[in-house]
Amino acid sequence: MKDVPVLRVAAIHDLSGFGRASLTVAIPILATMGIQVCPLPTAVLSSQTGGGMTGFTFLDLTDQMGPMMDHWASLGLKFDAVYSGFLGSPDQSELASRCIREFRAPGGIAVVDPVLGDNGQLDPTQTPEMVEAMRRLVREADIITPNFTEASFLLDQPYRPDISEEGLRDLLRELASMGPSAVVITSAPSEKPGHLATVAYDGRRFWKVEVPHMNAFYPGTGDAFASVLTGSLLLGDSLPVAVDRAVQFVVLGMRATYGYDIPHRDGVLLERALPALRLPFMGGSYTEF
Repeated sequence: MKDVPVLRVAAIHDLSGFGRASLTVAIPILATMGIQVCPLPTAVLSSQTGGGMTGFTFLDLTDQMGPMMDHWASLGLKFDAVYSGFLGSPDQSELASRCIREFRAPGGIAVVDPVLGDNGQLDPTQTPEMVEAMRRLVREADIITPNFTEASFLLDQPYRPDISEEGLRDLLRELASMGPSAVVITSAPSEKPGHLATVAYDGRRFWKVEVPHMNAFYPGTGDAFASVLTGSLLLGDSLPVAVDRAVQFVVLGMRATYGYDIPHRDGVLLERALPALRLPFMGGSYTEF
């Protein structure tokens, strides 16, 4: 790896032809941060699946993922991070685990974004079998980034929008006990009226970033968050700083989009927000809790 002039990430995500999600989000974000993205596609879809999208096509690439990794192995490839998101079938969790075990470079990180659902419900392509497969995969991760819904599914607990901060700390501890050394939960309830929280735990300290709730839902914001977080950690940021950077980027993207009369299914205007990733970190709003 010493001869490679840029950091490399193996990105295990789907490719959606329409919509800003998965690889069409991860690649431009990480590239803007100066990091090479090497995709290991899990599926090809005609569009992203969130925001009420229906009628999309879905091509499962499970049978291609193993041969792709075989070729990577023949090339002697290693990656500074292995970063997984949407998985198209339970078998893909085992393939993602293989990628972590075989291709994570010494000192590299494994980031798992356990894409399962939102707003208390599973996504259309997810099943109870996928939830169990994701539980197995998070054991291989160094960092996981579930949203509040996904955290509840992973722990087989009720979705509790009235959860307290102590309850969030319990969720973070329980998720960390599954194996990862750091846990980040997005879209969590906040005790601050009119706000949402992103909370994190590094095994020692609890962190949170709170932002005003916007009455809008854009598919792919979770992918954007996890991508910025991964890039920030690779570039040397601490966990709370990386969380803060990722939150502020998503908020910027949503604000850049909200004033336009475009369908929410299109996702955020990522192209308007990308230049912000090259700006220096100007302080933060993270706190311990």
